[in-house]
Amino acid sequence: MKHLHRQHVWLGRFLASDPGRKRFQQAGKATISLISAVFTTLFLLNIWDYPTITPAIVAGLVGMLGVMIVMDDTEAKKKVTTILIGVSVTLGITIGSLLAHHSLLVNGMMVLVIFSAFYFSRFAIRYFSMGMAGFMAIYMSFILQLDAAHLMWFYIGIVIGAVYAYVYSFVLFRGSVHVLRRSMRSFHIQSNLTFTILIKMIEDPGTSGKRRKILYRNVNRLNDYARIVSSEINDEDLKKLWPGIESSQLRLYVFDTEMLVQTLTESLRKLKELDALESIEVRRLLIWVIRSLRDADVLAHNYEPHNLEEAEKAIQGLRMLLTELLNQEDKPKGVYLLRRIESIANHVLEAALTIQESLKAPRSEMKAAEEAAEEKPEEKEEETDKDRSLKPQTRKGIQALVAGTLAIIVGEIISPTQPYWVLLTTFIIQIGTESVGRTYMKGFQRSVGTVIGAIIGFGAARLVSGQSELEVFLLFLVLFLALYLFSVSYTMMSLFITMLIALMYDLLLGGISVQLMGARVLDTIAGAVIALSVSAFVLPKKTRDKVGDSLDEFFDELESYVSSYLKSFMKSESTPLADQAFDLDQKLQAVRDEAASILQRPGALTRSGIGRWITVTTAINYYAKHLLASSNRKADPKVTEQITAILEETEKKLTGNIETLRAMLKGTESKGQLMSLNGERAAIEKIAPSRLQSQFDIIHHLYYVWRINQSILAIGKDVGAEVIEAKGENG
Repeated sequence: MKHLHRQHVWLGRFLASDPGRKRFQQAGKATISLISAVFTTLFLLNIWDYPTITPAIVAGLVGMLGVMIVMDDTEAKKKVTTILIGVSVTLGITIGSLLAHHSLLVNGMMVLVIFSAFYFSRFAIRYFSMGMAGFMAIYMSFILQLDAAHLMWFYIGIVIGAVYAYVYSFVLFRGSVHVLRRSMRSFHIQSNLTFTILIKMIEDPGTSGKRRKILYRNVNRLNDYARIVSSEINDEDLKKLWPGIESSQLRLYVFDTEMLVQTLTESLRKLKELDALESIEVRRLLIWVIRSLRDADVLAHNYEPHNLEEAEKAIQGLRMLLTELLNQEDKPKGVYLLRRIESIANHVLEAALTIQESLKAPRSEMKAAEEAAEEKPEEKEEETDKDRSLKPQTRKGIQALVAGTLAIIVGEIISPTQPYWVLLTTFIIQIGTESVGRTYMKGFQRSVGTVIGAIIGFGAARLVSGQSELEVFLLFLVLFLALYLFSVSYTMMSLFITMLIALMYDLLLGGISVQLMGARVLDTIAGAVIALSVSAFVLPKKTRDKVGDSLDEFFDELESYVSSYLKSFMKSESTPLADQAFDLDQKLQAVRDEAASILQRPGALTRSGIGRWITVTTAINYYAKHLLASSNRKADPKVTEQITAILEETEKKLTGNIETLRAMLKGTESKGQLMSLNGERAAIEKIAPSRLQSQFDIIHHLYYVWRINQSILAIGKDVGAEVIEAKGENG
């Protein structure tokens, strides 16, 4: 039962989805908190014969918001913010109730709260959470026409909601440790699933295009999982789960496993093209290596040593085959691909062995290591020049001020009975959208989701109308699905939110009409248009500029990464680079997210411009990760002074090229010069020791350095840079 996912691909895919079950846990906590707050308040209202259920609605709102919109980076801060959300809702309900009959003042308060939420988030993210909660409270108090004479019941509901949010978040489901454990399990299942697909591809001489697509899809998922897991790893949770393991060790293991899958995927494709897999021995050894690494459950508490011993034998067998092939006068095709597979497979094995040794280390050694780590002096952060440009939060606050005013005016014109639905849509679309392109994407997705959700929601509400128990069940189910899919598909989230509104209208107002749902759709589209228009014309941040900022951050990280890598050959201590490799992954994902609206255009990735830059940057990230994956990680490789001098020159030119490219992308330099590394590459290949003279293959370790520089030159040429060849080089 434990390893069924290795035999059944569909089961492995299902078990690996939602790494760490974070989305399920977050949506579940919010839904349960809301349900608990609503029914507890209803119970009290029933005891005291209170005539309306509006305090229960407010209690449910606080219970949900207290879980969903708390975004601080530490648990202590999250606890404070959860309480402050209750305070913010209390103020919002009070103001909204007192000003319920003064629409002009309510309008002003709503716009002011929205502006404050964006502006003050520059100081701490909790101010945005408080502002959002306050806005929702004023909005709810106005549309429900809450009576200030009964504020005490609303305060009781707020306290109940805040208590449930706190209890579910920090007492019953406090689980960052469990999230890490489940995340690692999801990562292992996904990697094992991909290994199984690779084994089947080796066994099957004629791989279909469909299977190849399935493989690439699973490799991409594994890359996403690796990025998610790396962000979850921290020393505090590791001490509780796997005492003795350091966060750097586990990250390196995750990185190496991810890179082994990537290497196998590309190498097997090329080996098939070269007919190198016609050899039965090559196929047997590759399957042996993959299967043994797949079956080695490194982090299991009942770990069996023979699993890694089998992997060690398999890799040794592949190494012996490589030695035979390399000693032949006519080296067979694809031998370099087998060498790359052997190298990264050995890295995975070494990382796994290191983890096992750490798990077995005596407690006294672990305690000494922890004390030594605590004694290390903290590095002082370098002081940076103050950025005097307009901060994103200030820009967004001003845009919200303008958009909020327009939304209220438009709402009063097209929907005088519910004028604030346009404002609500505008506010929500502005959250997390710093560029025009991101605003367009979010507005479009929300509009599409609302239209589809209105149709389905209207049909569902009419179908179950009059069956209160079923409607309540569907209402909570739809809410859970909306929260669960929020980070996966904004369109689907909008669809379920609209269905939720349709069910609420039918349940609370006693019926729903086509005109009512049509009005909500119109309000949503109007709010999306206002948000996009303001984003485009009021202090606009063009998509191209935002993508440029993200690219700059990527190349800044790349500069540090390649510099550290090259310097590692010139000093006695090896530099751990796995963390930086994951940082590069995160920054590349940020580039893709910002450029989503551009990349969806037909042919965007093949034409010149941003689409092409992102394609090349993706290749650079691939080369950078393989740089570490294919490298020799043993300290002090004993390079000669001559090679050291060439490496120093290579590092100087490469980092200089990156700095020049960053300046040109930002527009601070119009004409730059980029240096070719063909001369350094030729010099290295000329003086590098042969395989028989040294086990240290400098040519192999620098291969991706040259590829990175070639890619930088390609982007540089696109932006008008001049490529300088060293003397003696042929252009």
